[in-house]
Amino acid sequence: MTRKNILIMAALLLFALPAAMIARAGRAQASQNSAADKKPPQTLKVDVDLVLVNATVTDSLNRYVSGLESPHFQIWEDKLEQKIEYFSAEDVPISVGVIFDVSGSMKDKIATARNAASTFLKTGNPEDEYFLVEFANRPEVASDFTTDVTKLQNKLILAPAKGMTAMYDSVYLGLEKLKEGSNPKKALLLITDGEDNRSRYTFQNVKDFVKEQDVQIYGIGIVDEWNSQLSAGHTGRAMVEELADLTGGRAFFPDSVYELEDICTKIAVELKNQYVIGYHSTNGAKDGKWRKLRLKINPPKGIQHLNVRSKQGYYAAMSDAAPTSKN
Repeated sequence: MTRKNILIMAALLLFALPAAMIARAGRAQASQNSAADKKPPQTLKVDVDLVLVNATVTDSLNRYVSGLESPHFQIWEDKLEQKIEYFSAEDVPISVGVIFDVSGSMKDKIATARNAASTFLKTGNPEDEYFLVEFANRPEVASDFTTDVTKLQNKLILAPAKGMTAMYDSVYLGLEKLKEGSNPKKALLLITDGEDNRSRYTFQNVKDFVKEQDVQIYGIGIVDEWNSQLSAGHTGRAMVEELADLTGGRAFFPDSVYELEDICTKIAVELKNQYVIGYHSTNGAKDGKWRKLRLKINPPKGIQHLNVRSKQGYYAAMSDAAPTSKN
């Protein structure tokens, strides 16, 4: 069986889908394939009107699933189904911002958190680029964009743990910085242990700004009692979860700092096992309004259930004459 006949492959650590299940899915789909399947891979041209959506697909055991094709996906914008015109499952270079908490409350955890961040950096590809924002009383860009991960690792080693927690300001700065990234695919990794108690920006400021960006946010909250600590009406846990869900990323809340390295590895693997789906919206209005997205996965025969995760929506382009209307 050739590689093109393999439709489902798992890519998370040591797990893999049962071989018999893969074979059944492959044989079922092979009988349906047409000559169109033999076309060369589609290349992405610069197209400002093409809406791109990163999608993560997992099975019922939360293992990443690769090998799917365009017909397995459907996408809706504001309840209207869209025609998928671009599809890719390739591992593309990423621009990533690491947002790292060095406030005083991290003192007993910072060594393990540094090791976890270094694990994440080492899992990337040579073409990936990274920058580092460290925050306590205020955020600072500790290392500018670089493909040399040792520069970021060296900066992480030097940072002392002291001060308060300006988390919202740090995420905002990270989003601003990502605009300078050279890769279309962008992500933020936030590692923190507590509530915001220092920022000028509010959670709503950050949420509104996130909705304007095409960025996936992954958060790691390393604290045991986030649910009991309130900050401007939001717990730290709820804040991280909401931003992650909004962008198609993921939030983790380990019970122990010793889980951090494994979590960072999972995030790095996920970023390398995603699909990119593109379409031209049937709504041609350049009104700057928020448009809700819904992505559906249609599993191949032989696979009972798959989960798909992606961003919840995007702001449409806005003409010079159109008024701003954001939800």
